Amino acid sequence: MKLDQLDNSKVPKDEMQDGGLSLEDPVNLHSKKLQDDLQTMGMKIQLHEDNIRFLRTLKDKLVDSIIDLQVILGKYHASNTPKIENKDVSDTQSEDEPSDQEQILQQENTAASILCQLKTNPKMLASDPTLSDDVLGVVAELGNVDDNTLSSLLSEYLGTETMLAIVCKTYNGVKSLEKYDTEGCINKTSGLHGFGTSLGKTLEGRFNVISLETLRPYPGEFVADDPQKRLDIPKPKLPNGDCPAGFLGYAVNMININRAYLFFLTASGYGLRETLFYSLFSCLQIYKTRAEMLQAVPCITDGALSLDGGIIKRSGLFCLGNRDDAKVSFSKTSTNSSLPDRYTESERQMKEMKWKKEKILEDMRREQALLDSLKLNFEKKKAEFVQFLAEAAARQQTPVAMGRSTGK
Repeated sequence: MKLDQLDNSKVPKDEMQDGGLSLEDPVNLHSKKLQDDLQTMGMKIQLHEDNIRFLRTLKDKLVDSIIDLQVILGKYHASNTPKIENKDVSDTQSEDEPSDQEQILQQENTAASILCQLKTNPKMLASDPTLSDDVLGVVAELGNVDDNTLSSLLSEYLGTETMLAIVCKTYNGVKSLEKYDTEGCINKTSGLHGFGTSLGKTLEGRFNVISLETLRPYPGEFVADDPQKRLDIPKPKLPNGDCPAGFLGYAVNMININRAYLFFLTASGYGLRETLFYSLFSCLQIYKTRAEMLQAVPCITDGALSLDGGIIKRSGLFCLGNRDDAKVSFSKTSTNSSLPDRYTESERQMKEMKWKKEKILEDMRREQALLDSLKLNFEKKKAEFVQFLAEAAARQQTPVAMGRSTGK
């Protein structure tokens, strides 16, 4: 051992660093690896912390901008409230025409009527946060049209079941409406069935529910500078290249989105027109007369309607016979519902900012989860490094102690 110590003491310091004892090489390598891992993890932690600070700054700016817009909109409402209160009758419907909600409520023991009645009881609705937050409403109340004839035609085309369909933002809303037991049977005490029982109603039969997040949106562009964000769908063309006579437009663009939902956006950034109404009507064409519609058959792909009652469901499927009065129809657009351009733009900006804020909050939650996971792994790696240093120090002290005892 003395000879080994003498030999080792004669080795130059530089050579010790280059070669050193063979037993120390794995130790040094492992130590360096642990230090590199800790440094890399520390850099990643700092990156996520910087990202969170940046996102928080963006969120705070958006919140300030939203508050400013809310003040502007609030001033508009305050200045126009007296004028609205002086109205004797609602502008949307005449006295002998029921509103869309009244039409829905008249459909006894349906899911749509129970939902409309439930909306008048906020406390009961608040007992199910998923249902209250995720359910938008019924198809019939989400849009309106300029003409009663067109309203009847579109409602007849869709059918009562679709007009009464409940619209949800995500599939979570669909699941909240109806729950099942372990055997797959409907749980009558929860969901919409349970609320119906509380309201003295019995939900009968099936009902349709639409999840906006699962719909395939319109892939094209929008009409420029249109506050209603109508879809820029090319006009149909006959084989000779001309637009058919009597063509009035596409049904999806003849629906006016209800003001309360005009700037609604899904989590993916799509509105009601390019999701809900595009899935219901697609490129359904509207013509002035049946004769003009029939002449345009060569360029009709997704069906067509005529104001005098003609219906083509889809290419090759014609609906004949007498028209049925629709039990539920879209309400007529209010003649006094137009808003100043500044108000409409401010409302659009606020909806867009709220959507951006939600996306930023999602990014912050994701960054925080990654940061928490990294910090946990960092603490584990640090504990491993500390233990390694302690074990290495103990190994270095052991030969020294042995050498002293031998010398004695």
